[in-house]
Amino acid sequence: MKKIAIVYYSGTGNTEEMADAVLKGAHKAGAEVRLILAQFFKAEMVEMYDAIGFGCPARGVEELEEDYFEPMFSSLEEKLEKKPIALFGSYGWGDGEWMRTWEKRVLSRGAKMVSEPVIAMETPDAEALEACKALGKALAQ
Repeated sequence: MKKIAIVYYSGTGNTEEMADAVLKGAHKAGAEVRLILAQFFKAEMVEMYDAIGFGCPARGVEELEEDYFEPMFSSLEEKLEKKPIALFGSYGWGDGEWMRTWEKRVLSRGAKMVSEPVIAMETPDAEALEACKALGKALAQ
C-alpha cells in the first residue's frame, strides 16, 4: 500500500476542496493518505511518503502563496528527485501561469509528474473535482 501525502495551502477553501478530492481518489485506489497543511510539512517528511500531491492557489502576480507554502516548498524541493508528484490549485485571475511555472520548477528538480496539473478558476466545479480524484488515483498507482 502506497503512503501518500497531500500537502496544501488554502486561503478561501477552494484549494482545500480540491485537496479533499485528491485524497478521495487516492484512498479509493487503495493508498494510505494523509492531508497536511503546508505550514506543518517539513523537508524531512518527504522521504516518509511514496508520492506527494501539492496544492496551492495562485497569489499576488500568479505566484505560490508566500507566507506558508513557498517557504515550505523551497525548503524541500531539492528532495523531489525521482519522487512521484502531483500539482493542483485554484486561481482567481490570469491564465494559470503560476501552475506552468511551478510545474517547470518541479520538473527541473527531477521529480516524476504522475499527471498533468489540475487548476480551477475560483470554486472548483464538478469537472475539476473529478480531475482531482483522477490525480489522487494516479498518485496511488
